[in-house]
Amino acid sequence: MSNGTGPARLRDTPGGVTRVLSCTVDFRDYDTRLAAYALIVDDQERVLLARWNEGSEPQWTMPGGGVELDETPAEGAVRELREETGYDVDLLQVLGVDTFLVPAEDRIEPPGRPLKSVRVVYEARIVGGELRHEENGTTDEARWVPLSEVSSLRRVSLVDAALALRESGVQV
Repeated sequence: MSNGTGPARLRDTPGGVTRVLSCTVDFRDYDTRLAAYALIVDDQERVLLARWNEGSEPQWTMPGGGVELDETPAEGAVRELREETGYDVDLLQVLGVDTFLVPAEDRIEPPGRPLKSVRVVYEARIVGGELRHEENGTTDEARWVPLSEVSSLRRVSLVDAALALRESGVQV
């Protein structure tokens, strides 16, 4: 097994071009973050989004986030949706898994090691609760956005990936 970094290469994804570090990095030499998100589209063709506030400028994302050690991805998605939007949800199906790599030098925190982000995307429906904004979290607003307006928003690649999964049914 090699633990060298090798040359970077590019790969096309539904959310754009992703820089791939190398396939020669040993799994013990990078961090992995497991996260779970839910795509909810209502009967008015609006998608539920949350505004992520940890980057240099806020961007819209799918509601969801990191899965805790003692949770399944499904449990993490349900908890995160409640925290970020106020809604209780039933998960209907896994739409797919989106992955991307963050080079060590591009990490927000902690620096020093590359990060592989593994994001499970569910289709969900609301079964209770009321729309509200998360306080003191990584998101600060939840909003229903018409699908026709999503392309004009400042958004993370996960939004496009989740919508592509909905359209194609193909895993990313």
